[in-house]
Amino acid sequence: MASAHSTLPDGRTYTPSIEGMPIRSVAPSSAARWLTAAILLMALVYFLFPVYWVIVASSKDTGQLASTNGYWFADQIKYLENYAALMAWTKGNFWRWVLNSLLYSTVAGVVGTLISVMAGYAMAKFNFPGKNLAMGVIMAGLLMPIALLTIPMYLVFHNLGLTNTMLAIIIPSCVSPFGVFLGRVYAQSSVPTELIEAARIDGASEARIFFTMVLRLLAPAMVTIFLFIFVATWNNFLLPLMMVSSDTLKPVTLGLYGMMTYFAPEKGAVMLGALLGVIPLIVLFLGLQKYWQSGLAAGSVKG
Repeated sequence: MASAHSTLPDGRTYTPSIEGMPIRSVAPSSAARWLTAAILLMALVYFLFPVYWVIVASSKDTGQLASTNGYWFADQIKYLENYAALMAWTKGNFWRWVLNSLLYSTVAGVVGTLISVMAGYAMAKFNFPGKNLAMGVIMAGLLMPIALLTIPMYLVFHNLGLTNTMLAIIIPSCVSPFGVFLGRVYAQSSVPTELIEAARIDGASEARIFFTMVLRLLAPAMVTIFLFIFVATWNNFLLPLMMVSSDTLKPVTLGLYGMMTYFAPEKGAVMLGALLGVIPLIVLFLGLQKYWQSGLAAGSVKG
């Protein structure tokens, strides 16, 4: 085993830091570490408590929600009864709504990610007239509330005859100014200009450079952008409310809203629907955790 102390050329000794830990001169104090741990623990409770509450609430019927402890399970678990009530009220359409949400979010995420990285790559690596103006418009799009665009989009899609179709939800969801911004940041930090120039000298076309080289370099960043668009589309409520009226085309958010507007709704069934409707998002985040974390790190440095 190596010695815990090392000797410098001038005869002085020092103690190396533990792997993964900062050296002693810049390491935080014990109080700072405990304070950081306490803050992170509170953040963990803050984000996980709503999930726990939904799990508890979905195990009760409407009467139990009002008469029992809201933070713990009742004596009689009502998951099966609430599931039966959920299927009965939705006429068996609940899982169709979940599949609709998966379809809308996946297609919008894939297409929107490709558009975002293409636009971001062009903004980062090409010089063209109006580049700064285009970037300014994109940044302005980040500041504009999506609710302001819903009615104009409805009028456009209504005149095109696309209302009450899947395209009325998918097409607007593919446009993501935030995704373009992230794509530009990632392309600046992760795609070497020298590599692109070498490929051009070898005779590769711009399309070949992008699809065979750039996309591979931006893969972790693409996962991050995909998740942003996927979650935004999944949680979108106002756009489907305006565009879709058919029960078979509703996403799960709009379908559950219909249950709450019903007179004397089965609140336990609604809570169970909310729990089942969020499970795909949890699975997606856990499955892609390694990639989106590396994607965030790739966009945090520039070099």
